[in-house]
Amino acid sequence: MEQYYRDFGSWLREEFPFKVQKISIDAGFTCPNRDGSIGRGGCIYCDNRTFNPSYCSDDKNSVTRQLEEGKRFFSGKYPAMKYLAYFQAYTNTYGSVQHLMKLYDEALQVENVVGLVIGTRPDCVSDELLDYFTQLNKRTFLLVEYGVESCNDKTLALINRGHDFACSRRMIERTAERGIRTGAHIILGLPGEDRTESIRQAPIISSLPLTTLKIHQMQIIRGTKLAKMYNENPFHLYTVDEYIELIADYIALLRKDLVLERFVSQSPAELLIAPKWGLKNYEFINRLHNYLRRHSTPF
Repeated sequence: MEQYYRDFGSWLREEFPFKVQKISIDAGFTCPNRDGSIGRGGCIYCDNRTFNPSYCSDDKNSVTRQLEEGKRFFSGKYPAMKYLAYFQAYTNTYGSVQHLMKLYDEALQVENVVGLVIGTRPDCVSDELLDYFTQLNKRTFLLVEYGVESCNDKTLALINRGHDFACSRRMIERTAERGIRTGAHIILGLPGEDRTESIRQAPIISSLPLTTLKIHQMQIIRGTKLAKMYNENPFHLYTVDEYIELIADYIALLRKDLVLERFVSQSPAELLIAPKWGLKNYEFINRLHNYLRRHSTPF
């Protein structure tokens, strides 16, 4: 099969001798740009309901219970599956190291959980926590994902991110130099960033010592500050064909060993204002691959 980028599923098959599935966890965290530590209101586009699956909720009281419910959710399809505990909602390093260690260790005690994926911000990882991650990485699979969102400081200020790109670069470098698998998340189509600006940023992202990268399209979610901005002064959102062309050109500028996990996010229809593409993730991937076959060279 022709390959145009290194995909996440293939990479996991290299990392593990068995099938693995991520199970999302909401461990009850918040963010420093929500609780007043550095700001209020959070990122202007953010509503965690758009990416937490039905089995993932902090009202279920414990990491163990959420993992067990997630395992039941997936077990019908893949009875022999093993799992990665994905600390996903909000900032999953925003707490004392002792509290964090307790949560992570609880997850690793659950049967058939073989590693951790921890989503966080680059301004919320201390030296003490990095030391713990270094030791943790020696005994289990560990991937630390940082929300970068953009390389443009003007954009980061507009979306109320609460940190600049230099902060992202510094923490990614410090994490990777310890031998820890390091991921990043970016959004294409943020207000003020056109196609040219996104393409400008691709080599910058590629220069970071990342293991994995998630890319999502900009979505307008009901009830967010961005929804109010969009209603008052609409800005361009990519059509699916425009976005596919952008993704193809973007990934052509990335180094070939960078693992690309996702290209789209699929928000619940009742929360999504725009863009409404009406495509499931696998349908988008099929369209992207068809485009790449016509316009790109496999590696």
